[in-house]
Amino acid sequence: MRRIRVMPPAYWAAAIAAMAVVHQFLPIAQLFSMPVRWLGLIPLIAGILLAVGAARLFNKHQTTIKPGQTSHRLVTEGPFRFSRNPIYVGMVLSLAGVAIILGSLSPWFAIPIFVGLVAYNVIPVEESMLRETFGSEYEQYRAKVRRWI
Repeated sequence: MRRIRVMPPAYWAAAIAAMAVVHQFLPIAQLFSMPVRWLGLIPLIAGILLAVGAARLFNKHQTTIKPGQTSHRLVTEGPFRFSRNPIYVGMVLSLAGVAIILGSLSPWFAIPIFVGLVAYNVIPVEESMLRETFGSEYEQYRAKVRRWI
């Protein structure tokens, strides 16, 4: 089994940094102008609240949030009823908010790269560990709830 070398928050922070750099130095086209750009605060804040709220459920159920560590409980309540990865969905939503705030087309290219890195380097390891730890309970959950949304 592969192990997780880069934690998702590092990918998220790198995506934000990349978005700012490409916006500053390679702005392809201005999509949004002020004051419309302030509307980006809505998905930015909503994404952070979704991710933090989902993360708190791990603490509530006294299980690990760290990718690559063995969970003691399968969390299926709250936003986990709709997505197996609401923290990552929240991160993507917040990145969309940052892209809107920046206003140009260039930052949007970082979002599919972030999704690809998490989908390839993190989620398969997590799913393998959950399958190994929870067996049929995880498979039933997996059959009912989508990976992203």
